[in-house]
Amino acid sequence: MQRTSDINVVETRPLPSPATLLAEVPKTEAHADFVTQSRREIHRLIFTDDKRFLLIAGPCSIHDLKAGRAYASQLAQLAREVADRVLIVMRVYFEKPRTTVGWKGLIMDPHLDQTHDIATGFRMARTFLREVLDLGLPTATELLDPITPQYIADLICWSAIGARTAESQTHRQMASGLSMPLGFKNGTDGSIQTAINAIKSAAQPHAFLGISVEGAASAIVTRGNPDCHVVLRGGTSGPNYSPTHIARAEELLARAGLTKSILVDCSHDNSAKQPERQPDVMRELLAQIDAGNSSIMGAMIESNLHAGSQPFPQPKEQLKYGVSITDACIDWDTTEKLVRQVHAALACRFK
Repeated sequence: MQRTSDINVVETRPLPSPATLLAEVPKTEAHADFVTQSRREIHRLIFTDDKRFLLIAGPCSIHDLKAGRAYASQLAQLAREVADRVLIVMRVYFEKPRTTVGWKGLIMDPHLDQTHDIATGFRMARTFLREVLDLGLPTATELLDPITPQYIADLICWSAIGARTAESQTHRQMASGLSMPLGFKNGTDGSIQTAINAIKSAAQPHAFLGISVEGAASAIVTRGNPDCHVVLRGGTSGPNYSPTHIARAEELLARAGLTKSILVDCSHDNSAKQPERQPDVMRELLAQIDAGNSSIMGAMIESNLHAGSQPFPQPKEQLKYGVSITDACIDWDTTEKLVRQVHAALACRFK
């Protein structure tokens, strides 16, 4: 008989169930309490009159756990110093959407050698998330594969759905069942309406195919996630963080009956993919806040120990320590100065 399925499948590797991984790398009661508290604080910044600023900061992606730990340690100290006005959440990104091909992130290729040891990737991701939480830093990630949340979502305080997937029904359904605040980015074409449609969809109940914590194929039924908001990241038409763009986003949110709460991604098309321009974007946001804007509740920056990025794949032993292998980042000194500028500039909100 002729084969009619799996013709292009080379291998099928069984994975441990989510329940098995969660038992192997468990969260503690302290982790659970901190994640719950952090999600509540982030909710307040997004949806109430809490005047603090939500800053999502960290590497474009985590590929070297040693460097990631060093960065997290420095960020945690800085976060404590500015906590009265700024709530810092660390980017802990393990999945990377690719425009064509490329490294797909620590979960999919933890050894950086295309062996795709996904089970080890999940173990490494959970372990690293626990370490960041132990430092007193809330965690943020972009969720790409709809099965991933079953393995790591209990350790995530804020998540994002990216520009490439904000229009995807699969990701809107997934978001409807997530337990944390979540930002939908505008589409790659710059469409804010895409993100608004996604927010409205994710707030509704859904039923879809997924897996249970035991790893069984299941029908997942959700009640909807009310804690979603828009993230402006620019698009092919250019940046979208100017006062005119912010006003347009406010208008669209109001028309949709949604809270006028906006987080701006200072990277990607808002900085023309030039990381050194991220501080300029942030300073423009601070100028709008100083002028009285109350809808800009936060921002996102891509930051690492050292500036720029390095090509990958290449031999692991040749990789530079603390330098991104995905999007280019600003370095730590620039990050620290920028965060302190944000803290000083926000004094106007606390008069």
